[in-house]
Amino acid sequence: MEPIGGIINVQIDGVNLRARGEWTYGLGIPKNEAVEDINGIRGFKNSAQVAFVEGEITDAREFDHISFASITDATITLKLANGKVLVWREAWHAGESVGNTGEGTIGCRFESAGRAEVIK
Repeated sequence: MEPIGGIINVQIDGVNLRARGEWTYGLGIPKNEAVEDINGIRGFKNSAQVAFVEGEITDAREFDHISFASITDATITLKLANGKVLVWREAWHAGESVGNTGEGTIGCRFESAGRAEVIK
């Protein structure tokens, strides 16, 4: 059997982050939503979704909160345990950079206007 979850690697412009826990992501694929009226469903509409990746990183002594929260036009790479590599280009920091003293973590979120690439 091969792994389908577990250890990941997160990079910003080729520099490894000290990623923690579980990360979530959206590829930016448009979604279909029902269109209805009083007589029922009449079809569907296509709505855009933002491409994103979010999770937690370790708040190390050398970590620069201000620079991190100011990141724009970055390439974010998420390497999954199953061998897939996801890439968000021209991404910006969109999170609140909320820290947690108990675990020593900082939450982060990056978004991109384009779809994420999936490399298998």
